[in-house]
Amino acid sequence: MSHGDSLISLQYRKTKGGTTLQVQSPVKAPATMLLERHGNQFTLSLTKDGKFYPVGTISVELKGEVYAGLVVCSHDSTDSQTAIFSNVSFNETDNIPYDKRIVESTLEIIDIDSGVRSIVRRAKEHFEAPNWSRDGKTFLYNSNGKIYTLSVSGGNPELLNTDFALRCNNDHGLSPDGKQLVISHHPEDGKSRIYILPAEGGEPKLVTEFGPSYWHGWSPDGKTLAYCAERNGEYDVYSIPVEGGEETRLTTATGLDDGPDYSSDGKYIYFNSVRTGQMKIWRMKTDGSEQIQITPDDEYGDWFAHPSPDGKWIVFLSFDKSVEGHPPNKDVVLRIMPASGGEPKILATLFGGQGTINVPSWSPDSKKVAFVSYRLVAP
Repeated sequence: MSHGDSLISLQYRKTKGGTTLQVQSPVKAPATMLLERHGNQFTLSLTKDGKFYPVGTISVELKGEVYAGLVVCSHDSTDSQTAIFSNVSFNETDNIPYDKRIVESTLEIIDIDSGVRSIVRRAKEHFEAPNWSRDGKTFLYNSNGKIYTLSVSGGNPELLNTDFALRCNNDHGLSPDGKQLVISHHPEDGKSRIYILPAEGGEPKLVTEFGPSYWHGWSPDGKTLAYCAERNGEYDVYSIPVEGGEETRLTTATGLDDGPDYSSDGKYIYFNSVRTGQMKIWRMKTDGSEQIQITPDDEYGDWFAHPSPDGKWIVFLSFDKSVEGHPPNKDVVLRIMPASGGEPKILATLFGGQGTINVPSWSPDSKKVAFVSYRLVAP
């Protein structure tokens, strides 16, 4: 879609007559555009110097015969706009089997009011789970067992010193004051443990004696960690003092309880549970009492709820309810709902799942959320 003010964007609707969502380009017309389709994934790329740069990818299921076209929009029914599209071509490329493709990861930001998505980093490598620094200037994410930092404006990532911890998974985050980093690292026995180190890097200190333990939440007062752990064959939500010590089991339901994250006022923990037979977002007090289901019984399975810093919103990842677990490389949606209750709405559709938004990734001002989307592309 090209707009009368030279804006270029990839716009779509999940349903007929539904809300228009978009991935907005930082480059304005005139520019050369490339729209690619790989199954249900559509990618817009732009160039002004002879090389294409991906702007964003959306995931939309289109059935039957599909038409491709170019449109100019004025956004004002009383003001007609014109545009000239030149050198238009349609090309069908060879289909590359999925087992021959490689992963391309994209760190994106979405504005929760406008739904506009913007790209921070895209690379043919696998990275996961962005955290937003407390000053709003930096992202942290994991890749190949290591933790990296990246400017919110983009550029090249920098390796963070985690000393011996070189098998980190995607469960990591920052303390409320931004001075400490918590990581989940796999020691020699292969069972993830939780460690804390200075945010600028250093030697990690062990917090959880037993494994596997996967961090997900840090209490606003800075004193307690919440995490998912397997003990005696059952995965439940636990809490533990930041300095370590005795852990407290907070959930006891049969089946997986995972992804605990604290509300900004420190009164509640949000988590996902499959206790009813369908993965849904639940809420409980920090002592484990008053456990109630938050998201409705609909066509989705919901994972990894993250309350906003201002306490107004909850963002979470949703799979089709037929999907078991939270695997990678699936058509998923980011959804948002008021913390006070109400119907969830779709923020974005994408190809992702595991690694997309496992840990807290809100901007400090509660206006944006960071996440990772994926594509399977030619080597």
